[in-house]
Amino acid sequence: MLVISPSRVWLPYARAVSRELSKAFASDKSVRTSVTPADLSAAIVRILVSLQSAGSLGAGELPGEVVVERPKNREHGDWATNTALQLAKAFGTNPRALAELIAAQLRDVAGVSSVDIAGPGFLNITLSAAAAGELAKSILEAGEAYGTGTELAGQNINLEFVSANPTGPIHMGGTRWAALGDSLARVMIASGAKVTREYYFNDHGAQIDRFARSLLARARGLDAPEDGYGGAYIQEIADRVLAGTAEDLLSLPDDQAQEKFREYGVELMFGEIRQSLHDFGVDFDVYFHENSLYESGAVQKSIDRLRELGHIFEQDGAVWLRSSEFGDDRDRVVIKSDGDAAYIAGDIAYYLDKRSRGFDRCIYMLGADHHGYVPRMMALCAAFGDQPGTNMEILIGQLVNLVRDGQPVRMSKRAGTVVTMEDLVEAVGVDAARYALARSSANSQLDIDLEQLTKKTNDNPVFYVQYAHARTKQVANNAASLGVERTEFAPELLEHATESELLAKLSELPRVVAQAAEFREPHRVARYLEEVAGSYHRWYDNCRVTPLSGNAVETIHRTRLWLNDATGVVLRNGLDLLGVSAPERM
Repeated sequence: MLVISPSRVWLPYARAVSRELSKAFASDKSVRTSVTPADLSAAIVRILVSLQSAGSLGAGELPGEVVVERPKNREHGDWATNTALQLAKAFGTNPRALAELIAAQLRDVAGVSSVDIAGPGFLNITLSAAAAGELAKSILEAGEAYGTGTELAGQNINLEFVSANPTGPIHMGGTRWAALGDSLARVMIASGAKVTREYYFNDHGAQIDRFARSLLARARGLDAPEDGYGGAYIQEIADRVLAGTAEDLLSLPDDQAQEKFREYGVELMFGEIRQSLHDFGVDFDVYFHENSLYESGAVQKSIDRLRELGHIFEQDGAVWLRSSEFGDDRDRVVIKSDGDAAYIAGDIAYYLDKRSRGFDRCIYMLGADHHGYVPRMMALCAAFGDQPGTNMEILIGQLVNLVRDGQPVRMSKRAGTVVTMEDLVEAVGVDAARYALARSSANSQLDIDLEQLTKKTNDNPVFYVQYAHARTKQVANNAASLGVERTEFAPELLEHATESELLAKLSELPRVVAQAAEFREPHRVARYLEEVAGSYHRWYDNCRVTPLSGNAVETIHRTRLWLNDATGVVLRNGLDLLGVSAPERM
């Protein structure tokens, strides 16, 4: 996903877990609490603050957070960080010496079993089994709130996505934005932002005139105009217009009949688009009509505002924006010499309208064919005195190709020339469609194998994740039937290698959500869920929640039930962020 944000500095690690937990383990080694990578990051930052206050470090700038990662070699501990190597120069010391200072205090943090220094200054951190295992209880206590944070708190975001022309069904590009846009809204809300989902109906201009002419032609039994729209849906809409009005539209003069088909046909198409999106699990807070900008005088208002700012001039009978002064390759005509508004006039008015509604961040999700349009959009943002990349962001997505039996699927039965949202949903279902579209970066062209998405095998990523969730429910049901309940919890018993791996993976959900929101990349959540599912299946193969036949229920079984159920919470919360269901049986 391309984020046009030249002035923004992305923080490498999110403060994604309750600070109350980190306060607790900072002062008392006897406190039994979960320790996550975000907690360790917060602890290291506090240690750096204390070292600087004590005069042990120079006057370098302290980081807001540090990167704590799972080491590839498990012999190096549970977590690792190269913070000392990154910060030593800024604080006037060498990496090894800084690592020694950090390690000395980090060893006193509750839940930390040992801290070793490797090479020139890598810190390898090992947690006690109890501290690692306590996470399972914390997850279950948090429930639906686990994974949420406050990183984007205070931001009022307008997120515009899909915005298909009301001249036909939603094609695959719009379908991809529906899945990604709704998922992005969900992860940003989970990170504390206030998000308004907005759909921009392009109901003004030449494409609507062509749509109306196409409807009228089909209603009269004629072929669509050469520059018009084809497909069976045009005949369907035309028939519905005729059936839905008592007027004899075909007896009217062409200009009057066309206007009637425009009025009724566009509204019917709007209704179909809204219903398709709703059936896809996507509902918008605002449906904004482009035509309203012209009817309300908003276009003229925005031009007047830019004129006051000194960025409008007149030349050759046209009204121009000095966009070249703000990074565009040339100045842009806003009002043409014949008095008609250029396309950019609507964009200018729409952006000012969004800002006047109180949105401090306006995010546009656009298709690959709009890539060249980005500089002029950023220029108009700057012309209003706003910050491109902050007040306005533009995300550019690439194309989607559908493949069946190794061959591209190119045409829709209904739309004629494109594959639509309904075609994809009919082929694989809503869950598989949304997951497949959301699991890849929008920066990359996406090929979707329809055959793979219908398989009930581990090769199908959505099945793999959903099956893992269903298995947690099956395990819980089997445990209940055998008298295994969450009446005991001894996290120190969760010491099998697969338990350590699964707990570490579960601890990363808050960080993953925060990064998905910050980088505008919801596919991070999908890829993470696949990793959780893999860790869970490996744990399931090695560790029993229920005792073998004839054996008594022990504390380890009850404790593992906590871990099983915590995994279910993480999978369910993650799938919800993608708008995908978490079935209890499959």
